[in-house]
This record gives sequence, structure tokens and C-alpha cells, in this order.
Amino acid sequence: MYAYTDFDRQFIRQRAAQFRDQWQRHRDGTLSDEAFKPLRLQNGWYIQRHAPMLRVAVPYGELSSAQVRALAQIARVYDQPGAAVFQGAVAAQNRLGTVQLRDGRAIASRLPTGYCHFTTRQNVQFNWIALEHAPEVMELLASVDMHGIQTSGNCIRNISTDALAGIAPDEVADPRPFAEILRQWSTLHPEFAFLPRKFKVAIVGAREDRAALHWHDVGLQLLRNAAGALGFKVLVGGGMGRTPAIASTICDFCLGISCSTTWKRWCASTTPGVGATTYTNHASKFWCAPKASAFLTKCRPSTSASWRKTGPRTPSARPSCSASAPGSRRPCAKAAAPAPTSAWRACCA
Repeated sequence: MYAYTDFDRQFIRQRAAQFRDQWQRHRDGTLSDEAFKPLRLQNGWYIQRHAPMLRVAVPYGELSSAQVRALAQIARVYDQPGAAVFQGAVAAQNRLGTVQLRDGRAIASRLPTGYCHFTTRQNVQFNWIALEHAPEVMELLASVDMHGIQTSGNCIRNISTDALAGIAPDEVADPRPFAEILRQWSTLHPEFAFLPRKFKVAIVGAREDRAALHWHDVGLQLLRNAAGALGFKVLVGGGMGRTPAIASTICDFCLGISCSTTWKRWCASTTPGVGATTYTNHASKFWCAPKASAFLTKCRPSTSASWRKTGPRTPSARPSCSASAPGSRRPCAKAAAPAPTSAWRACCA
């Protein structure tokens, strides 16, 4: 699995310290509930009916033994509601009645405490941690290279993959390095921090889809063509929310990023207000991926409302480049006005 660098650890621990300061100011009354809400959500803290819920990021579902022990410690020590809170929750649950099973039996539901729950998208959730313990929980997570960043809000969420990634007998290629590249590229990326809705990406490297690619906004399946070259089958537009949809395949085999024609066809046919003409005006605008993976340079137009209204950005609006340490962003020094594709790729070279 990816080994955190000193930069990564410093960043995660500073984030935990920042959250403690925000929590303390909220507790002291100098930070309102309204102001504190987006800050706690950005760190994975939800307020639910009976108790807070914390969602912890587990990139592509991979955990070390030290991280599992830390999660178990949090469950054992902190996932314990007060008596009054728990009794209120049990009373509300009992009002729902028994659960009818298919075999005709009826059972009473129960509310477990002292557990962490693994989600369908490979994160971890705690349902009973009191908000008063939030800072120490975040610091404990940071001590084992974990956090709650981008587990909430309208941003790019956890990059998920096959639970058998790396050991699957039908694996074409290990998807975890690609998932890690996407994680580093998308973490705190300013272009995707405030999307209209949350955005979910999954990637598999096996012949069988065990990550439910068709239920994601973007699904990537690693394949090899007849020549043995590695590429991606690209699916877009899936979702299982209030308006569920099955993803459409827009590229049966995308070698590297030579898919601008495919994106042009997709945008012209499916995206209101972003037609073929608009795409042509913006076809040379790309976002730089990390240096080690230039093939992941985004080959799609910007979909920001401001761009759709005003046309191509001015030459001063340079793309973001994450060629440096994970989580950092700096302007591409070599990039100026929109230029040919090769020039934009070169900005991370």
C-alpha cells in the first residue's frame, strides 16, 4: 500500500490540529453552528438524529494492521453513547416494530455500539461518538495516517476498487496504483471541491466487475488490447441516489488519454449547454496529472458554470498542477493561454 511521506503525515496532523482549534472556538461560542457545520463536514463529521456520525476515509479499501487496531480502539473507547442518548434511540427504534423475515419469523431490531461499520464504498463509519471527543479521535486517526477528508460534501469521494485487488485470479492489472494516483490528484483539488453533488469514481483491474462500475459517476476498467497495451474501458453517468442511473460506456478501450473525440461526442449529446461548438473552443484545456502518470491528464472540458457563461478562461487562468507533494497545488509555470494538447501535458513533464 502507499507509504505516507513526511509531508503527508505533517499535513494530516496539521489538519487534525486545525480541526481541534475550530472545535474549541465552536465550543467557546466564538464560532457559530452555521460556520462550524461546513468545517466539521469537511472532516467527515455529520450530526444525525441521536448522535454524530464520523466517516473515515479508507482509500481503495486498503488498511494496515496498525490502522485496524486504531479503528478498533476508537470503537471500543469512543463509540459509546451516553445512557440518555442511547435510551432515546432505542425507544425510537422500538416504535418501528419488529423486522419481518422471509421465512415468516419476526425479530426485534437492535442498535449495536462499540463498532465501526464498513460501507459499500470502502470507508468506515462510527455512529455513536460524542462530538466532545471529536478532536482526540481525529488526532488518533492522524497518528496512523488516517483522516476524514472528502468523506462528506459535494466533492470527489473515496476512489473505490475491487476487494480482491492485487490478488484476484482474473486480474489484468493491479488497479491500486491507478487508484492512488487518482486519490492524490483529486484530494483538495480546488476545481472539484464544491461540485453540484458528490462525485464517485471506481476502478477495477479484473475481468469481472466487483466494484459496481455502472453505479458510479466514473467507472474505469483496466483492459489489454490485441497488442497487449494497457488501457481503460470508460463508463460515465452512473448513480444510485434519488435519481438512479446506469452508467454509459463512452470508450471501449481508451489507450492513455487519446479520447478527446469520445469526450466531444459525449458532451455534445448529453450535457445541456456544452455542445460540440463549446467543446471545440475549449478542446485544448487540460488539467495536469502527477508527473508519474501523465496519461491521467483530464481530457474533458471544464463544466464550471462560470466558464459556460463566459466562454474560455483568460490566459491568466492557468491549470492546477499536482506534480509536487500530495495535496499541494501550484500553477503550472510553463502554461499560459490554452495551447495544444502536448503543451499542456508538458507542463508536468
